[in-house]
Amino acid sequence: MTAKEFARATGIPAKELGRLAQFVELLGKWQKKINLVGRETLKDVWRRHVLDSAQIAPHISKLDGKIADIGSGAGFPGMILAIITNKHIHLIESDARKCVFLSEAARVTEAQVTIINRRVESVTDMKFDVVIARAVAPLNELIALARPILEPGGCCFFFKGQRFNDELTEALKHWKMFVAKIASVTDPDAVILKLENIARNP
Repeated sequence: MTAKEFARATGIPAKELGRLAQFVELLGKWQKKINLVGRETLKDVWRRHVLDSAQIAPHISKLDGKIADIGSGAGFPGMILAIITNKHIHLIESDARKCVFLSEAARVTEAQVTIINRRVESVTDMKFDVVIARAVAPLNELIALARPILEPGGCCFFFKGQRFNDELTEALKHWKMFVAKIASVTDPDAVILKLENIARNP
């Protein structure tokens, strides 16, 4: 997928497309210095990473409150969503080198982000209305990481691959919650799980 094909698929305005293109260019340069994404996936970055991240933008655009992307890594999906939706997103990432990249990407693209160079387990002094994660941990572990920083009444969007049903079955042994499955536009075997009303099972 090219930038033009991405634009046709999403209907994104030219200004935001230009900012995404700046981000992709910067990612390619930094990938030579530090491992930000899988080398093979960089060949199809617009589909594998940008479109994959962007697909929840319509959902995020409708929500109010503070948003966090935990384990943000190279900025997928948090940086992409910040550029597309123009919402302020907190990027939580423990790797200092990746945070330097995120800072430079924010400067170049003028994305509205706050970069938090900490492990998510240590961010319990902050609360968020929306928590997002992509390629971070199995669902049960992910909920345990997100729950302490999630405001009452908040929701989570977790990107999951083909084993999502197994992960969901395991998670439901420990948590009760409302689960909505959003089909992925980039992988027929993948979903985005929207979780609400999360509480530990007695």
